[in-house]
Amino acid sequence: MTTGDFARGMTKRHVSLPPLAEEGLRAFISEVDERLASDEDTCDVVEDVLIDLHGDREAYERWQDGEDVSPAERVRLQGYDPCNATLESEYYAEKDEDRFTRSKYLQWLWRQFDATPMADNVEFALRFRRMIADHLFEDVGENCRFFKNISFTYGHNITVGDNVVVHDDVHLDDRGKLTIGDRVSISDDAHVYTHDHDAVDQTHIDNFHTIIEDDVRVTYDSMVRAGVRLGENSILAAKSSIGKDVPAHHIAAGTPAKSIAVKDGWESVADPLEDANVDRRAERELDYELPENLTQFDEFQRDLQPPDR
Repeated sequence: MTTGDFARGMTKRHVSLPPLAEEGLRAFISEVDERLASDEDTCDVVEDVLIDLHGDREAYERWQDGEDVSPAERVRLQGYDPCNATLESEYYAEKDEDRFTRSKYLQWLWRQFDATPMADNVEFALRFRRMIADHLFEDVGENCRFFKNISFTYGHNITVGDNVVVHDDVHLDDRGKLTIGDRVSISDDAHVYTHDHDAVDQTHIDNFHTIIEDDVRVTYDSMVRAGVRLGENSILAAKSSIGKDVPAHHIAAGTPAKSIAVKDGWESVADPLEDANVDRRAERELDYELPENLTQFDEFQRDLQPPDR
């Protein structure tokens, strides 16, 4: 490789904050990390941190002292407490109630942090989200970078390896189980799913284990269906929708996507194209149980009886 080739391969450079800014960043993240790891109530920690991040301490103290606040102001101040919020995933019947309670609070911290101006300070925001991920995810590796407006179902069913990058506006569904390997890149606006709806009765849910192996690239505005395995070093092309496994070192593209090529130089260790495009999602379906005392909510109220039956 020539010097010119090496230079063209360098897509990023190191950036550092001024010393005083770095000192303040480390002190704040360390304090929040220690509080989340302690016996202190997570709901209280999240509320306290969000009040200060949104610059609302004076109004909050005024409200707590019994002084008059407008109805809108009261709603805003109450909203810093995650116990006063609901998330879409809170309505899912099969969720693990005990695990979700803490996950909900941490999700609220992540989402409401992203609504602050500080979320655009990349060096600070990446490290703050990485700290939250350590408490929220099932497991998370070293040197991961999580950009703005990433959403989850629960968070606690996600496992992430080392040196993973997840870009802006990505949805990581973990209603089932999601495993992301080392050095994975998930580009802006991608959606990765672990649950699927029945074609006739969309209130019926099947949960799966979705697997993204090491060195995979899930590129811009693409969609991974529940239960798919993206093999090591594979690529899902931009704006593609994949419903079948992608073998290692393959490039998949289209809607519905299929393997269209093997990466240059990887032919000797990759499966041939004719052996690709196999649907193995059923192998990764997960069982779940619903609570016996569940009062079901049918939001559609549809007649599901086919006319020919």
